[in-house]
This record gives sequence, structure tokens and C-alpha cells, in this order.
Amino acid sequence: MIRTLITLALVLASAPATTSAQQPAARSPPYCAQLQRVAGLALTSERFASIAGTPREGDFFNTTLALTGWKDCSLYGPRAYTCDSQNLATAEEAEKEQARTLQVIKACLGDGWAEAKDRSSPTYVVLHSAPWPISITLSTDQTDDKQHVVRLILFRRGN
Repeated sequence: MIRTLITLALVLASAPATTSAQQPAARSPPYCAQLQRVAGLALTSERFASIAGTPREGDFFNTTLALTGWKDCSLYGPRAYTCDSQNLATAEEAEKEQARTLQVIKACLGDGWAEAKDRSSPTYVVLHSAPWPISITLSTDQTDDKQHVVRLILFRRGN
């Protein structure tokens, strides 16, 4: 437990403080502290066990820590946390939201995070943490009811 708290403290300490002088696009999102906590949990030996809720179909679990403003947050296996944005009407809106989300997440998580351009494509962006073995993928997708979303997947790289 002490090790978990120390790891969480290190992750939170490496995240930048938001100031009113920052540009609006770079302000911390309402889910910033929650995302920082999820990133910190990914680094612990327990990973997401403390936020695992009821089982879903397949290897998915509901989570007790949903990001504010996102929907359908869940855990996949022991190393992945995923959420969808609110529904968007068009693929173009989803692409714009993906680009905006990329900027606010980078502002939230700090300088240690950078886009892995060699691993990104027009439909998804990969962010790597330099100091930690965790990554985030932001992709656009279409739901069964023909709505568009941005999907966030935070995962632990390696073992």
C-alpha cells in the first residue's frame, strides 16, 4: 500500500499545475485529476484492481473511476483502461474532438508525454510517457447506432 501511494504521488507530482495564463485549449480538463490517478494506478503492482467493478462480457469490467464527461468507461484485462467521448454526429467532429483531446491530455499529464508519430495514423494517436511504461491511444470510432466517438485507451506497456 505504501508503494502504491508513493507511485501515485510521483505521477501526480510530475503533472503540471494549471494556471489561468494558459491558452484555453491547453487548460486541464475536468477529468484531469481522474486521468492522473488512472495513470498512477497503471504503474502499481495491483494495476486497476482497486477500481474494478462488476464483470462485463469478455475480459471487460466496469470501473468505479469514470472520467468526468466521458462514457462507458471500463477495464480490459489487467492492463487497460478505456472510455468513450460523448457521441458526435460526424466523423469530422470526431477528428476535431480527437485533436482537441490530445492537446488537453498532454497539458494535463505534463511534459513527459509525447505523441509517438511513428505509431500514429489519421484515425488514432498514440501518446507515450517518457518516464513511465504507460501509453494512451486516442482513436475515432463509429458506434452501432452510427454515432461517432473518440476512444481513450490507457494501458501499461510490457509486464
